[in-house]
Amino acid sequence: MSVGNPPRLLDLAAMSLLRDEASTIFSLEYLPTELFPPLFIAAFYGRCRETLKTMVQTWPFARLPLGGLMQKPHKGTLQAVLDGLDVLLTQKVRPRRCKLRVLDLRNTGQNFWSMWSGARAHVYSSSSMAPVAEDISRTKQPLAPLEVFIELCLKEKTLDEFLAYLIRWVEQRKCSIHLCCKKLKIVSMPKENIKKVLSIVQLDCVQEVEVNCTWKLSTLAMYAPHLGKMRNVQRLLLSPIHVSAFKEQDLQYLLQFASQILRLQYLRDLHMESPSFLEGHLNQMFRCLKTPLDNLSITNCLLTESDLTHLFQCPNISHLKGLNLSGVTLTNFSPELLQVLLEKVAATLQELDLNLCGIMDSQLEAILPALSHCSQLRVFSMCGNLLSMAIMERLLRHTDGLPGLNLELYPAPRESYSSQGVLHQERLALLHAELLEILRDLGHPRTIWISPSPCPHCGIDICDHISPSI
Repeated sequence: MSVGNPPRLLDLAAMSLLRDEASTIFSLEYLPTELFPPLFIAAFYGRCRETLKTMVQTWPFARLPLGGLMQKPHKGTLQAVLDGLDVLLTQKVRPRRCKLRVLDLRNTGQNFWSMWSGARAHVYSSSSMAPVAEDISRTKQPLAPLEVFIELCLKEKTLDEFLAYLIRWVEQRKCSIHLCCKKLKIVSMPKENIKKVLSIVQLDCVQEVEVNCTWKLSTLAMYAPHLGKMRNVQRLLLSPIHVSAFKEQDLQYLLQFASQILRLQYLRDLHMESPSFLEGHLNQMFRCLKTPLDNLSITNCLLTESDLTHLFQCPNISHLKGLNLSGVTLTNFSPELLQVLLEKVAATLQELDLNLCGIMDSQLEAILPALSHCSQLRVFSMCGNLLSMAIMERLLRHTDGLPGLNLELYPAPRESYSSQGVLHQERLALLHAELLEILRDLGHPRTIWISPSPCPHCGIDICDHISPSI
């Protein structure tokens, strides 16, 4: 430690106590509350397992944010803490000092540790981190289950040593321990392991689910009952769900999945990437929505005109803030369908992504009046569509009155390409100049991005921006 940053008296006291672990354990009952966090930090990094075990039993705060100290999960430290919890669980009445209700293994709680270690000079107001006044009546009542919070990302063929140990420990103490997870991410893991983990977790704690691996529709249906128990889910993200050729049995799988959506009373964000099972069956899915969505993303799949009709007829999409239909081919659709959809969400829509939709001039022309009424629109992206210079000028003029629009991503005009589809840089430069003049003519600062090939925002590689000096 540098001369300019000497150790605090609390730190010195903690280090002094740990030199005699037996005395430290004996004195915990009388230790000032402000000494607990620095002593715990010192014991944690010093791997003083017996001290950690005993400190858990006398922890004077409602929450122990252990995950904030672990850069990498460490089984030995976890064992010491869980051993301390085991002692608590065997007691009918908690020790006088112990107020512990939550063990948090997520990468959170840094504010708590930094405050008590002196790294941050502020007052921490969270009641979960403040010492809890003793409630004599509470100690005489049955003890509520302890909650253990964890981040779950299931991405290996087998459970790692840390998670496997925790799962076994919780499984043996189901009545007295609740394993809670707010964000559940499934990348890759054998079905039996996933089912085992889901059988241990308190599913009604889950608020966000992300499935980022290719499943068959039958697999999605198999896990649907688990999803239905996650009644507090607010955000659901599904990656490609594979259906080679839709059969009668697949419809049953879809209905099994959709029936569980009925139970998600707090669902606000629904994202489905490459949901091939939706083609011709969107109605079966969306009639099960029971709450208004804030964000809807259906990307890289085929839909029918009937699907789009059912979409704008669904009452629970009328207050959308975000709509993403990128990669949904709309080339042969009636222009009025997208127009009606935009009219329905015009009052609330903030982000609209229509990249690589095969939108033609006539379809864009049809939606311009509705688009100009999207007064809350902040982000609009249409990369990868073949549009003429004339319709792009009309687009710029129709969207000029949108006060919040601050990110615009458009394709290079159709005239930039040869009849064989080859981009001509000289033509593109001339068209850039024309677009610049249009923006100057509109008379206020504005930046648009032109993407002749894929860019990081829209899946298209190169973007060039046009921003006139007004």
